[in-house]
Amino acid sequence: MTDLSRPCRFVVSACLAGLHCRYDGRTNLKPEVAELVASGLAVPVCPEELGGLPTPRDPSERRGGSVVSNAGRDVTFEFASGAEAALYIAEEYGCSAAILKARSPSCGCGLIYDGTFTRTLIDGNGLFAELLLKKGFEVFTEETWPGLTAEERACAPRPEALSPAHVAPSSQPGSASRSGGSHSPHISPTAPHGE
Repeated sequence: MTDLSRPCRFVVSACLAGLHCRYDGRTNLKPEVAELVASGLAVPVCPEELGGLPTPRDPSERRGGSVVSNAGRDVTFEFASGAEAALYIAEEYGCSAAILKARSPSCGCGLIYDGTFTRTLIDGNGLFAELLLKKGFEVFTEETWPGLTAEERACAPRPEALSPAHVAPSSQPGSASRSGGSHSPHISPTAPHGE
């Protein structure tokens, strides 16, 4: 069981922490983000998996108030419910800031793809980033995060003081997805403590 007596500072996109939850089953590993998770300063979430989408899955983009896959499927419900589940986890862990995947239809902040699948960027936010901003979180992408402040570095827990439950088990390419009927690689909204 994870000890929540010391809140995490950040909720982070799980793909940035090295989990294989990107739409194509790969990661977007940023070692500095994985280090935050390992040190207990961050909790990883994948809103798309939490919303019930499999990995791998069709790429999706925001199109106005909706999210659609490149196959034309409306996946707004999955993205919205995943954003709500990820917010619940962030609040349970006491997070006040986020480091999210740039341009993602869930996690992008400031710029996102326009829904034409032509890699055209427009001003906007992913559904999870939008929700966090409305709740008063400080939101960064891996491209805009300035790094830990001196105060945050001084307050970081020692890794040996952390329980293993601070880090969600990593999924691997080819492993069962949420829809595959097997164990989910991420924290579920019904077990926010990694249980």
